[in-house]
Parts: sequence; C-alpha cells; structure tokens
Amino acid sequence: MLARGELTVEGRLVDASNVTLFCSISLDGVTANAVYKPVSGERPLWDFPDGTLAGREVATYLISETSGLGGVPHTVLRDGPFGEGMVQFWVETTQDELVDVRAPADLPDGWRVVLHAHDRLGEPAVLAHADDPGLRQLAALDIVVNNTDRKGGHLLVASGGRVFGVDHGICLHADPKLRTVLWGWVGEPLPDDVAEKLRRFRSTLDGDFGVSLAAHLTGREIGAVSRRVDSLLAAGSFPEPNDEWRAIPWPLF
Repeated sequence: MLARGELTVEGRLVDASNVTLFCSISLDGVTANAVYKPVSGERPLWDFPDGTLAGREVATYLISETSGLGGVPHTVLRDGPFGEGMVQFWVETTQDELVDVRAPADLPDGWRVVLHAHDRLGEPAVLAHADDPGLRQLAALDIVVNNTDRKGGHLLVASGGRVFGVDHGICLHADPKLRTVLWGWVGEPLPDDVAEKLRRFRSTLDGDFGVSLAAHLTGREIGAVSRRVDSLLAAGSFPEPNDEWRAIPWPLF
C-alpha cells in the first residue's frame, strides 16, 4: 500500500520544520493514513547534505526493522504529488505521556529524571521520561542511528500500547551528534535482549543489508553505524552525554 497506493494530500502539519503532509492512501479498496515528506520541501541544513533527509528516514526504519530495536512505522521512499519523498504510515495515538517537564513531586513512580531545572517562577522542575521497555529500545536505536533530534513529541504510544519513534530525517551522520531527551538510563547495563539484537544486527552490516543501505547513505556513514554498534557492545551500557556538543534538543517537544 505504501509503495503503490494512491496518495491524496489532506492537510499539512504546520509545526514541522520541513514540509510534512497528512495524506490518505488507498489501494485495492483499502484506505489508511500516511505522512508524506517530499524532498522538495526539505529545509537546507549546514551539516547534512541537501535532499538526503527522506532517505535517512527510510534507512532508520530499515535499521529498526532489521535489528528489531525500537518501533518505527513502516516507511518507504517513493514518488508523490510533489515528487519523491518519504511516506510513512500514520500512527493513531493515545493520550499517554512518555516524556514531560513536571514539578519533582508530581513525577509518576518509576520515571527517569534526565535533568533538573527551574520554571520561570523559580520553582524546581525536572525533565523526565517513563521507564518503558519500548522507550529503552528506542534509546538504543537512537545511539545506533546517531539521532540528533529525539524530541519528546517524536515519541508516540499507539492505540494498542506499542511505543513508536518518528521524525528521523537528521540521523545517521558519520560524526557523533547524539541529541535526545532519553538519557534516563545513562551508565546502566544494556538489557540482554537489546545486546542480543545488537549482536545479530552487527553481522548483517557486513552482508547484503549493509549494501542495501548504500541507496540512502554514504560508505562513511554506513561504516559509522558499524562502529557505533561495536562501541555500544564493547561498553555494554548506555553512554553518557559528550561535552563536545549540546546533548538535549531544543525545543524539548
């Protein structure tokens, strides 16, 4: 359906920095909703080559699907009403919050604190996120794909309870750029299931899957994915922020 269905633009998500269109998609009498981001609507960035963001979204989906890490909605690169772009299934969400800024006393049990701050009235506040297994796997995926913009608003709880991550256009740079709100597991050992998925995934990068990524990434960027997986497995734990760049995106949501 994503690859061959008819795309009809229904509206635009105006808060997105790049052109992001809400669409209906239909094939053989079946209809669903999708997000369409045409390459022609991508805003130029100083550190990412022009016209590559849609491909990075697809590459991140393929890495998530192949590794089993995290949840990324099915994503393809195809022609649409405004030219080639990324098309991704729309996720119907619940009202559950995974990331929030709250007074420390209002924090739900078990939530992980990322940073302490004060609000505009000088009252204490914390940035925190849920201690959720799906969220933890997305945190590991973000390390692998070098996500430089993991905002709280990019984390969705589907109606069935599964956690999804979206908006992966500025991922997979060869240089370290991890910037995320999911720092709640710093220094903790990787769960056994995450480590096993990473080991299996690492072997695919030296085979056909690594070759298939060349449709979206440079050889240097693919090599950097392998090195990040190797480093994560060697450390056996979630990394700490690096002082060489800002570790948390702004705005947070």
